[in-house]
Amino acid sequence: MDISIGRYRRKGIFETFFEHRSSLIVQFKNGDITKREFLEGNYEIVRRMNLKPFLKIDSFEKGMYNYQYYNVMAKYFTSLAKDIRNTKKHQKYYVYYLNKGNNFYHEKDKAALSLLKFIEFKGVEAYFVKCASKSLQDKLFEVVLLDYKEAIFHSKAGWFLDILREEGVFIEGMKPSLIDEYINEKY
Repeated sequence: MDISIGRYRRKGIFETFFEHRSSLIVQFKNGDITKREFLEGNYEIVRRMNLKPFLKIDSFEKGMYNYQYYNVMAKYFTSLAKDIRNTKKHQKYYVYYLNKGNNFYHEKDKAALSLLKFIEFKGVEAYFVKCASKSLQDKLFEVVLLDYKEAIFHSKAGWFLDILREEGVFIEGMKPSLIDEYINEKY
């Protein structure tokens, strides 16, 4: 997909970003790309656009971009840490990348909360998801924005879960994820 600077000016940053993301989602669902390729494609658009997160969330698009930005960066740095851990080389970078990834995960959760506050928690449903990973079982929850396309968040942050419960949008129990094949594929 063309993600050149000229395209941003013609189409707009959000339209370009979300078209690229939707294209990657379709490719992943069709089995044309792996989860790792999906993540690398998302990282590439964020890197090329060179658009930092927004400080003020006054639109759905800004909130969704912030969530995606932090999610992409978290997964990128976490995957770098995993690669280093698997090679047993340069272990000091493992901790550095892992910490960086964890920080981006925290920012991702804060970005999701900012977006939920912007939409006043309307049309939001959250629940624990069934996971193949034992370490994520009973920890990973899904937040779905029912009125928006492809607006599904994941977290395991206890403080975020508490807020979802306080707001009355968390459904106790466990459900399959709406994107089960994605969350249960390793990268």
